[in-house]
Amino acid sequence: MQLIYINKVGDDWQGSSIYEFLFTDKLDGVDGDGWDSYPASGNPSPPNAECVKKVGRLSTTLSFDLVQYSDTFAVWDSVDGVVALGWENISDYEEYPDKRLYFSYGDDIKLIDDVLYERDLVLQYNKVNKSIKNEN
Repeated sequence: MQLIYINKVGDDWQGSSIYEFLFTDKLDGVDGDGWDSYPASGNPSPPNAECVKKVGRLSTTLSFDLVQYSDTFAVWDSVDGVVALGWENISDYEEYPDKRLYFSYGDDIKLIDDVLYERDLVLQYNKVNKSIKNEN
């Protein structure tokens, strides 16, 4: 499984940020609406549902900058390896961290799990049920 998108769900009542890490079993054909918006500026949406095979949810006090909100890059820049899908926002840190977190398009799920585990963070995985349709 490879990482294809990081979605910020929002903040919980305790001030933690909630992110969804979306994974696929093949990178061919992965795309989403607005991925070619340049700059992204919040226009892109998650990839097409048929591409998503596994979702890991993370609740953390860390803040991540995500490419889909960039005022410089497009999501396709992440697909091409120019910039990460998401990276640790360190603007409020007093010192630069020993190892800054970043997540690249196509990273293996085990790599993501290992990198997060180094910071005592764990993705909570949910099955993706294709038979349930969003009624919104």
